[in-house]
Amino acid sequence: MTDPLNLPPGSGTRPVNLENDLLKEFLWENLKEKKRARRWNIAFKIFIGAYLLFILFAYFDADVPTSNGEHTALVEIDGVIAANGDVDADDVAAGLRAAFKADGVKGVIVRINSPGGSPVQAGSINSEIRRLREEHPDIPLHAVITDICASGGYYIAVAAEKIYADKASIVGSIGVLMDGFGFVDAMKKLGVERRLMTAGEYKGLLDPFSPLDDKSREHTGEILDEVHQQFIDIVKQGRSDRLGNDPDLFSGLFWTGERARELGLVDEFGSAGFVARSVFEAEKIVDYTYQESLLDRLAKQIGVGAVQALRLSSVPGLPELK
Repeated sequence: MTDPLNLPPGSGTRPVNLENDLLKEFLWENLKEKKRARRWNIAFKIFIGAYLLFILFAYFDADVPTSNGEHTALVEIDGVIAANGDVDADDVAAGLRAAFKADGVKGVIVRINSPGGSPVQAGSINSEIRRLREEHPDIPLHAVITDICASGGYYIAVAAEKIYADKASIVGSIGVLMDGFGFVDAMKKLGVERRLMTAGEYKGLLDPFSPLDDKSREHTGEILDEVHQQFIDIVKQGRSDRLGNDPDLFSGLFWTGERARELGLVDEFGSAGFVARSVFEAEKIVDYTYQESLLDRLAKQIGVGAVQALRLSSVPGLPELK
């Protein structure tokens, strides 16, 4: 049988210190492996540290104002208007403030492509535009509509000094809605019983699995009418005597840009490039639309993770404040 230790034939018994030599060799190899692992660990930490430093330098460097010469500032309103959504009021306000404070800015364009959204968020943006216009009377702000500027999008546009659009743009929809579904009859057919327990007679208002009574319908209608009137007042304030007298103006209907100009909802036809070149006489356009930084996104993710780790799960059957 072959000797696994490859001892020469006729060598007799194994050397007394052979086992010790093998043990030492094993321990030495193990030590070298640990050293290699430690070196890789140190190198990885150095790499991560350098990467984080690079991000930090890039972050702070982005905050350093740069000279763009004379130019037109652009802030985009693109998508549904909602808190933490496509168009968030705080983000838009940050972009607007940066645009007005920039060196060499000849005018600001708010370019809008939005079907609407939250009246609260739209109202906040409208107020910030009017505040900045008063604070910087020498810097004009014009709105430019691309594909659509409806409802909350138009709520924002009327804060501008002038509104430009394309002939085929969709403009208007000055109204308010609250939608949902009712499943009462479907539940009856399925033999399902709704067990809704509330403290407060109308706490379950607009519950889709409960009947909608006259009081609930009336109360909801009053809220919609109130918000609608606020919208009408904002439009009249922004457009003043430029509005036409069409009875459908505040009905929720929408029109093409061509018809919107006839109704006084739009001033002129033109793109952002046209306004920058022919109105502000500063053809160079610099985008000041707020962009969330990598560090902000990382901080937000860490914050969300912490909240999810600490939150208490809701217990079925217990009352909740919503």
